Amino acid sequence: MAYWLFKSEPFKWSWDMQVAKGAVGEEWDGVRNYQARNNMRAMKLGDQGFFYHSNEGKEIVGIVEVCAEAHPDSTTDDPRWECVNIRALRPLKRPVTLQMCKNDPRLSEMSLVRSMRLSVQPVTVEEWRVVCELGGIDP
Repeated sequence: MAYWLFKSEPFKWSWDMQVAKGAVGEEWDGVRNYQARNNMRAMKLGDQGFFYHSNEGKEIVGIVEVCAEAHPDSTTDDPRWECVNIRALRPLKRPVTLQMCKNDPRLSEMSLVRSMRLSVQPVTVEEWRVVCELGGIDP
């Protein structure tokens, strides 16, 4: 299993909206960055990711699971753009803020800390473990 981080502005797509989609999940559409798209192309069913509220809150609030592998993005006719579907698994007991990540030396190489703009990012196994610990859940 691989781990990821999905960033969304909560006024456009929030954790509560993701949870409301239930087991069916939702397309992670609208991504127009080649690196982020390639990250989604690498995802497999069952991979997990952190759900991050960007701009407002700037915090990891929950865990999602890839429930459909890369397929054409329904928001465009351009065949270059693909997306995955994700579903909410569980919230973190405590949100993990961007500042907490920046302050923790174990996360100094995390993409969230180093590549702020990328909307879909890889997360290492160790980063996953640390963020789960900070969020009050077992990895």
